[in-house]
Amino acid sequence: MSVKNEYLELTVDKFTFRVATDRFYSMEGVWTREGEGGVVIGLSDFLQQRSGDVAFAEIKPVGTLLKDGDEVAVIETIKVNISLSSPVNGKILDVNKNLENAPEIINQNPYGDGWLALIAPANWSADQAKLLSPQAYLEQMRQVVDAEARNR
Repeated sequence: MSVKNEYLELTVDKFTFRVATDRFYSMEGVWTREGEGGVVIGLSDFLQQRSGDVAFAEIKPVGTLLKDGDEVAVIETIKVNISLSSPVNGKILDVNKNLENAPEIINQNPYGDGWLALIAPANWSADQAKLLSPQAYLEQMRQVVDAEARNR
């Protein structure tokens, strides 16, 4: 599910975080993009970089019904375990089977081959209205980084 992307960027120290401009974001850093017969979801570059190298990705199985906020996946990294909430209501149509043997794809290509699941949304326009635009997500990232810098 590779897509050519334009990015917004935030550079902090030696890290550059990219925000793909062709999708929407949850507050926790799950991206959504309409396409391929539903809504594709994955981890933002910011979330995957801050979480560390992905060692394991467990995504709910095809056919799972999700409500906004339900756990859709658990990502284990060398630093933390992350329970990801679904940003949309709907049914899982497909999961990225490549993550079973190569979960590091999430770190290598979070906006492309590192996608998590394809969901048939129950009401995409209503879900989309609750998500952040790329610009709003970039601003949220900036606020998180600034708050952390003040707390050092």
